[in-house]
Amino acid sequence: MSRSPRSVASHARRKRVFKQTKGFYGRRKNTITSANAAADRSLQHSYIGRKEKKRNFRALWIQRINAACRIHGLTYSRFISGLAKAGIEVDRKVLADLAVHEPDAFKALVDQATVNAGA
Repeated sequence: MSRSPRSVASHARRKRVFKQTKGFYGRRKNTITSANAAADRSLQHSYIGRKEKKRNFRALWIQRINAACRIHGLTYSRFISGLAKAGIEVDRKVLADLAVHEPDAFKALVDQATVNAGA
């Protein structure tokens, strides 16, 4: 039985890992054992980061909406509650954008929320 060369697969595997760890500092980029661990960890961090990004943006939108509401003498929770009672369904991303770029439109929403918050 003839001998099969094993180097092709292992070289390809190492090449793939080193391509992933390009730009890393020190041994993590050029030693296969360290590079494997670093590449695995980096993929885990990027997966987690994609989820965290959504949380961070939602928190940012809420902070912007709250700041804009406070200018008009209303808290965030009362504003959201008033919108819900008024039957206005606008997501936080759009509300934050309105608060920053179109204050007049946001003021109209605040007025609607104020009217329905007391009811």
